[in-house]
Amino acid sequence: MKALKVASVCRKFNQSPNKIFTLAASVLASVALAGNVQSANASPIKINYTQLATSTQVLQAKPVIAQVPTHLSTISAQTQPWNLIPIVIVGGFVLFVPLLFGGLVVIGEREVGIVVKKFALSGKGLPASRLIALNGEAGLQADTLAPGWYWGYFPWQFAVKKESVVMVPQGEIALIVAADGASIPPERILGKIVECDNYQDARKFLTHGGEKGRQIGFLTAGTYRINTALFKVITAATATQHGMTYEQLQVHQIPADKVGIITTLDGSPIAAGEIAGRSTGGHDNFQNGQKFLDAGGQRGLQEQVLLSGSWNLNPWLVNVQKVPMTEIPIGYVGVVISFVGKEHEDVSGAAFTHGSLVRQGHKGVWVEPLYPGKHPLNTEVMKVELVPTTNIVLNFTDRITGQHGYDSNLTALKLLSFDGFSFDLEIFQIIHIGASDAPKVISRLGSMQNVIDQVLRPIVGNYFRNSAQEYTILDFLTARSDRQVEASEYVKSALRAYDVQAVDSLIGLITPPEELMHTLTARKIAEEQKKTYEVQQMAQTQRQQLVRETALAEIQQELVKSEQGVKIAELNSNSRIQEATGEAESIKLKAIGEAEGIRAMGNAKAETYLAGVQALGENGYTAMQMMQIVGDRNVRLIPDILVGGGSGGNANGLVDGLLSMILWNQTSSKQNSTTNGINQPIYPRVPANMALPKHNGHAQINIELPTEKVEQ
Repeated sequence: MKALKVASVCRKFNQSPNKIFTLAASVLASVALAGNVQSANASPIKINYTQLATSTQVLQAKPVIAQVPTHLSTISAQTQPWNLIPIVIVGGFVLFVPLLFGGLVVIGEREVGIVVKKFALSGKGLPASRLIALNGEAGLQADTLAPGWYWGYFPWQFAVKKESVVMVPQGEIALIVAADGASIPPERILGKIVECDNYQDARKFLTHGGEKGRQIGFLTAGTYRINTALFKVITAATATQHGMTYEQLQVHQIPADKVGIITTLDGSPIAAGEIAGRSTGGHDNFQNGQKFLDAGGQRGLQEQVLLSGSWNLNPWLVNVQKVPMTEIPIGYVGVVISFVGKEHEDVSGAAFTHGSLVRQGHKGVWVEPLYPGKHPLNTEVMKVELVPTTNIVLNFTDRITGQHGYDSNLTALKLLSFDGFSFDLEIFQIIHIGASDAPKVISRLGSMQNVIDQVLRPIVGNYFRNSAQEYTILDFLTARSDRQVEASEYVKSALRAYDVQAVDSLIGLITPPEELMHTLTARKIAEEQKKTYEVQQMAQTQRQQLVRETALAEIQQELVKSEQGVKIAELNSNSRIQEATGEAESIKLKAIGEAEGIRAMGNAKAETYLAGVQALGENGYTAMQMMQIVGDRNVRLIPDILVGGGSGGNANGLVDGLLSMILWNQTSSKQNSTTNGINQPIYPRVPANMALPKHNGHAQINIELPTEKVEQ
């Protein structure tokens, strides 16, 4: 029956949320069960002490109600009320005496006890500058209570506040603010790190010189029992409550293609004339802030950078800016101009008087360029000037701009010729800079754009302006190839002094005055037409040759026949020649014979004539010959009409002669006609000794000629 009463009391205590009553109920149940109280109406009960002991554990962060083994609740409720009175009395004594007079405090395994001492028996109090008691003074105590049972913390003298342990998840950090400790020196803004078991031992923190305020140390992932009376812990979950962001309390991740540029917020000041803090070692890439400060680390921009990886960094000490790595493309080198580093030490040599070069790690232009690839450079304290090592074309024209952009300010040259004409000239200049010469070029001129604007443009422009004034515009146009060769040699020589190689100078579009363009165009068209005609002539010649060859091939048979015919003709000709030669010989012989006959006849006639002359005399023989000729030829010696005149001046004889002539003409015209059918009239002949009538001393003849047309 007593056991049933104990179980009933335990159930009543289990309904209370107070841990003290829960503990008391557990103790009371233990005492009752330890006496082996059995009821006469109930069977013996076996107590599982392991379960009972487990039920008395109250070590969780939240209140846990002790539980009595469930088999006790199965006991019959047939219990008498007065049987509980002794149990209650004994349980109350056991419960309240330790609590009131023993000062029992129970701390769970995930809790930490913060002790506040209400008063000290010695009457000693805390100094005005202190918040945490170290020597038993009244107030917040430095020492905390770990999990377990503690006696002597009487409620009238002590108050114990149970706080949950601090948990920092993976990938995060937690910051610490100390409420007590020494003052931070004016030259620093963060409290130094002291040996205090990651701020879990408040006494060590205070006794070893820990400083109040924001701490340079921080908590990484893990579980910590922190005296929250002394330390305020800021985690990512509570960051916004303290004016911070969630990202600031994350572990810093630097990607593989980026670098972290560091700016520190604490340390010694940067020396005058410097723009970044010098590199110091031993601080594990700024993860150990105290070692950074102990090594003389300076606040502000840092030379050192963070490479890819994960880094535990205190955002109150380190600010990280993630920037891409410096990439040097193929076909370029990077000339580094460093604004930080060791003191300047020129290594360019005495021959190079236009600048200075330094080794890597020194201030100035580095003598060794960066080759193609990605380089983890601090672009806040270094400048990288890209220099092309391949041939680049610089276009002196508005029409074309290279992808490199160096010629964006270049325009076509405006030139004046010798004969006073103004014209525009496009130039395409090809240059090359060697990798080893790139630092010299940058040291001398500062940048690639300065090379173009301050060196190349004046040299090229000045040469062509001078050259144009030595020639007329037509001479300049027609001899542009010569001008191009001269320009190339001149520019090569001029740029060599600046460690720049001029590959070639090319003349582009020339824009002369409009009136000259017509002349040049016509001339060029004529030249091209001439070439066209020559080509056409060649084509015609080849076509003729083709036709000839084709015809020859087609008449090859006729050609053979002709050749044979020629041979036959030659033979016939030779035959005819032989025949003609024979005929000529025959005619010759015949002529010789006839000539001999004529000569013989002539000789005979001559002999006859000589014989006649000798016989008749020369005059007689001649007269006889003439008479013979007259007779043979029928020559008339007496005229058909004879007109004569009397001595008495009578003109009738003339009239009669004329009438006779007219009649004779009319008769003879019908009988005598020429071969062409035209009548030939016979005019009267007047004898020389004819006497004519005179009038005033002159002879007059009146002749009436016929007017009739003679029929043809």
